[in-house]
Amino acid sequence: MVLLHVKRGDESQFLLQTPGSTKLEEITVRVAQVYNARLKVQRICSEMEELAEHGIFLPPNMQGLTDDQIEELKLRDEWGEKCVPSGGSVFKKDNIGRRNGQAPNEKMKQILKKTIEEAKAIISKKQVEAGVCVTIEMVEAALDQLRGAVMIVYPMGLPPYDPIRKEFENKEDLSGTQAGLNVIRESEAQLWWVAKELRRTKTLSDYVGKNEKTKIIVKIQQRGQGAPAREPVISSEEQKQLMLYYQRRQEELKKLEENDDDSCLNSPWADNTALKRHFHGVKDIKWRPR
Repeated sequence: MVLLHVKRGDESQFLLQTPGSTKLEEITVRVAQVYNARLKVQRICSEMEELAEHGIFLPPNMQGLTDDQIEELKLRDEWGEKCVPSGGSVFKKDNIGRRNGQAPNEKMKQILKKTIEEAKAIISKKQVEAGVCVTIEMVEAALDQLRGAVMIVYPMGLPPYDPIRKEFENKEDLSGTQAGLNVIRESEAQLWWVAKELRRTKTLSDYVGKNEKTKIIVKIQQRGQGAPAREPVISSEEQKQLMLYYQRRQEELKKLEENDDDSCLNSPWADNTALKRHFHGVKDIKWRPR
């Protein structure tokens, strides 16, 4: 199995294993699926953290309004009256004005937070350092865990306009957002390796050979964005260690120069002809002009 270290720009994303004989069409789609699914988990976790702190989403026509404005306009949060968290709620106002402030109690909050941590661990970039390959099945399992936690805390479900529910139902609208720019469509995904585009019509072995123990770094790009920057010859950590080594070396050479005192060469013990002159009896002869 060839090991692919998938990156987006200079950032590691995840590891993926595949036989070298696999068509690059299949590999590219699979990489894009895992990449986008991890982004979905990140978005849901971010919203669930807010859900645990401030309750469900307000209706769109009530978001950002003050209590006085809501009362003046006679607006009503019908879903807020139905979507009460299990065990009752604790009021915690959302200063941004996106959520209704009816947060779950501490026990239910911990259920949400624990599930969020577990889901984040599955898609974490630290999995690369640990040598753990991430599959679409693993990411979907993380999504199922998040969905289950929400159902435990809100058995009646979330409002249809809540972003968490939209994410679970694949109805999210990311147009015009930074999150939308991060998503790469499967049909427009491109994989690059050593400044070469891995064309979908070929197999992986056409590029890396038939050695199944090969490990390569591939970068995922949106079609039309051009070739990504090439990987540096040495990593940033290796470069840092190299600079530290040369700095220490320069300090050592500087100290040697400061201690380079050759006055000791004029001492009697440093005279390599002293023994010869001793046996010839010319040890202390001094010369002076006439």
